[in-house]
Amino acid sequence: MRIAIDAMGGDYAPDEIIAGALQGREVLGPDDEIVLVGDETVIRETLTALKASADTFRIFHAPDMITMNESPIEALRRKPKSSIAVMAHAASHRQVDAVLSAGNTGACVAACQIRLRTLPGVTRPGIAVVLPTYGGPVTICDVGANIACKPIHLYQYAIMASVYAREMFGIQSPRVGIMNIGEEDAKGTSLIKKTRLLLKNDPNISYIGYLEGRDLFEGKCDVVICEGFVGNVILKLSEGMVNMIFNAIKAELMNRNKLLAWWFKSVAKNIFKKYDYHEYGGALLLGVNGTAIICHGTSKARTIKSAIAACKRFYDKKINTQIVDAISKSTVPNNGQ
Repeated sequence: MRIAIDAMGGDYAPDEIIAGALQGREVLGPDDEIVLVGDETVIRETLTALKASADTFRIFHAPDMITMNESPIEALRRKPKSSIAVMAHAASHRQVDAVLSAGNTGACVAACQIRLRTLPGVTRPGIAVVLPTYGGPVTICDVGANIACKPIHLYQYAIMASVYAREMFGIQSPRVGIMNIGEEDAKGTSLIKKTRLLLKNDPNISYIGYLEGRDLFEGKCDVVICEGFVGNVILKLSEGMVNMIFNAIKAELMNRNKLLAWWFKSVAKNIFKKYDYHEYGGALLLGVNGTAIICHGTSKARTIKSAIAACKRFYDKKINTQIVDAISKSTVPNNGQ
């Protein structure tokens, strides 16, 4: 397997990204390869600074980079030699088997959709993120790829995310729920209600009904589907809430008993590691005709290492083939309704 990594994408690029690529070799086989994409001079200088051979990786030179605040489509048009564009081009020409970036999410999605296209039968790709909860991993789709959804999009997200949860986490019949403002059938927008009917009438989907925000961490389902706008808010809110809770507990313990705070430190560290998004790596762009992982903008070396491992698992399990099969058996035709 050949994995192309955007060395220039992310808040801590290129140092942390390249350090993660170095660590990522530990989770790959002898026949697997990592290709770094970005400014070749910068990459080689970073490798030297990390005390690694300048020839450790194959490098695809990309002198430009797309920043986080640029318009995705416009940036791709203006910067055809950006690391994201070059990476997607390499994947479309089968020079690499997978792409991975912590850069501009919109640009990554657009580049993959334009270059790789979608899988047969898939109308729109969606970003699937795994939330670690006390009841087990919960897969949310979409968290940012598509903010103007149609019922067919959400319906297919449920199919694709169910395949993902089954193959990656061994959940034989993933329970699927729709994020809504209430559990009652009468609540929600027209989009939500139409999606509910599609899922309810498909015997291949273990649909359990609507979910409210508080249900997300209660173990009520394995797959949550929503529009990208809603999913992204959920993701960022969850990250902020986790940090706030741990900081609040730490401050309270320090004020009351420093010895107790010291004892709690190791416990908190283990808990935080278990529920830390860095341990899961990146989010998979489900539905594109290839393997694409989008990492958090604040990714560190260990995040990239985890993302490489996830990329390898997804590719080896041939999940795209199973998604195509599941879509072909769906009860709703691809007619954009």
